[in-house]
Amino acid sequence: MNHINKISLAALILCSVSSVSVYAQSGDNASTSDNLIPTMDYNPNWYVTPSLNMMVPDSGFGVGNHGEGAGLMIGKPVSEDFDIQIGTRYGRQRANDLKYQQNMLGVDGLYFFTRGTIRPFIFVGGGYQEDRLNGNGAEVSAYAPYVNAGLGVQLAISDRWSLQADFRREHGYLRDNEFNNSHNSNNYLQVGISYAFGDTPTRPRVVAAPPAPAPAPVMMAAPIVVAPVAPPPPRFEKIVLSSTELFSFDNSTLQMPQQKLDDIAVALNNNPQVNHVVITGYTDRIGSDKYNQKLSERRAGAVKDYLVSKNVAADRLQTQGKGKADPLVMCTEKSLKKLIVCLEPNRRVEVEQINIEQRIPAGK
Repeated sequence: MNHINKISLAALILCSVSSVSVYAQSGDNASTSDNLIPTMDYNPNWYVTPSLNMMVPDSGFGVGNHGEGAGLMIGKPVSEDFDIQIGTRYGRQRANDLKYQQNMLGVDGLYFFTRGTIRPFIFVGGGYQEDRLNGNGAEVSAYAPYVNAGLGVQLAISDRWSLQADFRREHGYLRDNEFNNSHNSNNYLQVGISYAFGDTPTRPRVVAAPPAPAPAPVMMAAPIVVAPVAPPPPRFEKIVLSSTELFSFDNSTLQMPQQKLDDIAVALNNNPQVNHVVITGYTDRIGSDKYNQKLSERRAGAVKDYLVSKNVAADRLQTQGKGKADPLVMCTEKSLKKLIVCLEPNRRVEVEQINIEQRIPAGK
């Protein structure tokens, strides 16, 4: 238990010191960052992660329940969903007049479920390990390959700093050596702090130009008679439906009632000459591209099914999903709850080519 308390205290001190320096840095850069927005949701640069760990060695080594150690990882995001981390890890345990030590050098591939402030991930990897056992005046050591897998979470503190904690199970292949067991299964609980070597790429925030002044009135010497002009043909119409009005977050089941969809159905039934109506579903950027694509398709399909249930012929309607494409707003909030609220305009369904004189009331 003393080992666990030492590791916890050291991790707490390390996190507290780094948090103070991060917040001081963010205060110094606040004035310059107000006019910039990030071009991606994560820092794409190389980062380094020193860490402390608690090791639970395999019972075959005969050294008890747990030990302590440290590690160092160097990582880099390779896409929106994946990181690669190369690192070394050391753990030791002393019990029953025996001292067991393990050194590991390997590489892990991490899959992130989200790139928000809290970033859960799973990983697999492998490498090479050295096991060393001292006791009774003798020493046994060996090198062997290993594989490991586990899960963890990153907590983003700022653009450069984050915390990382993970649990892994390491399986080594100790065949043809002086140890009594042909394999080992050690467990590691690891806590570290990461520092990225560059800022997230940004671009200037676009500011709308002020409207042009109205032209000066022109005085007319005499009234001009203008011949009547025929009314213009119906114009192309696109109706944007807020996903918040249609669906709950991360859902494709329509909420009832749907007065605006009822109005669209009435307009289409009163104008049977209107065909090729395209229903396009969108999502926000939270989640993977594959998941968002499927969700946007289901949302467009739900709107089509509703219109068909109101006697609109199915062959007049076409659906498509565009996932998180064509966003209407860009958001930089770190809190997931605030980010969901900010990205609300991007979660929408658009109905196009309702080319008729009747207009759907905008207030419904």
